[in-house]
Amino acid sequence: MRLGFIGTGTIASAVVRGLAGQGHEIRISARSQARSGQLAAQIPEVQIAALQDVLDHSEVVFLGLMLEAAPEILTTLTFPPNLQVVSFMAGADLDQVSAMVAPARAAAVMMPFPSIAGGGSAIMALGDSDLLNQIFAPANTVFALRNADELDAYLCAQAVLSPVARLVADAADWLSSRVSNPTQGEAFLRMLIATSLSETQANDLIEALNTPGGYNQRLRQHMEDAGMGACLVEGLTKLEG
Repeated sequence: MRLGFIGTGTIASAVVRGLAGQGHEIRISARSQARSGQLAAQIPEVQIAALQDVLDHSEVVFLGLMLEAAPEILTTLTFPPNLQVVSFMAGADLDQVSAMVAPARAAAVMMPFPSIAGGGSAIMALGDSDLLNQIFAPANTVFALRNADELDAYLCAQAVLSPVARLVADAADWLSSRVSNPTQGEAFLRMLIATSLSETQANDLIEALNTPGGYNQRLRQHMEDAGMGACLVEGLTKLEG
């Protein structure tokens, strides 16, 4: 497909890398010259283009702008009516995106993660999931949402990723002073958690690790007694508010 990107921040750049080698013709804007230049140098099918050229020569354009900067940038452009637009902008629902890109079609709001660069990533999406599956599946999994309220709830819940990473980093730091190869120790913990959760529901995994007096049970109960669960729910509720 002919794909365009307006904005080449961390997430948009990861999406471009994930699409490399799949036969697409990709045009990217030069707003972040360091990132866009690097992408064009490393990926043969990527070329840097002016903003209007990105719109005029694409079938689907991805908006990787900050929401507060988008109106000033997008109002200077003319969107072709046959263009489909997918937004990465957190905080903008389909109606807001539609108003910014008319008469083009606001096809979807999509929230990718940096791991999309290597495939195997989860994608939150509101809108035309068939279009997104056509572009990103089967290398990634699109989780289709019903409405803006669901998207907001998913956006809050996905924030658990950072605390989980913090826990793994802290456990790796603790481990590093006790083993001969700290890098291997962290790699073990990352693989252990990723593979254990990839095919097993969380509650089933907790039950499987609930051997009375076992290491996993004892640490989990210690952290629950310290208020881990209540603190998480309080934090998620604050994000929702």
